[in-house]
Amino acid sequence: MKKILLLSTIVTLAVFCQRDPYREGSRLYAVHCSNCHGENGQGLGELIPPLAQADFITQYRDELACILVNGLNDTIVVNGKTYFGQAMPANRELSDIQVTNILNFIQHSWGNPKQDFTLENVRALLSRCP
Repeated sequence: MKKILLLSTIVTLAVFCQRDPYREGSRLYAVHCSNCHGENGQGLGELIPPLAQADFITQYRDELACILVNGLNDTIVVNGKTYFGQAMPANRELSDIQVTNILNFIQHSWGNPKQDFTLENVRALLSRCP
């Protein structure tokens, strides 16, 4: 009986994950990122850059994990527009898995390039953070 229940749970989870493999990233994004970058990654006017269809995501792909964990206090250019003066706070409490989930959610949302991060990739990138 326990084996049947376990198998049923595994099948249910597999089907659920196939429908929305980025659900955990979406949830984490809502908690840690959407207050500033917006529910749909649209940013906030002149203050906060968009994540939706942002060239920055492709150009600085290897820095994204460090930016997410350590924050950013620098002038940046996103889609030809300069953003400065508004610091992005650090999220040092995020685990490597949570960082991976958030980055993959962003990569697969709002017209972004759909380039997955693996947990191993994120760990390697985080090991090089200043």
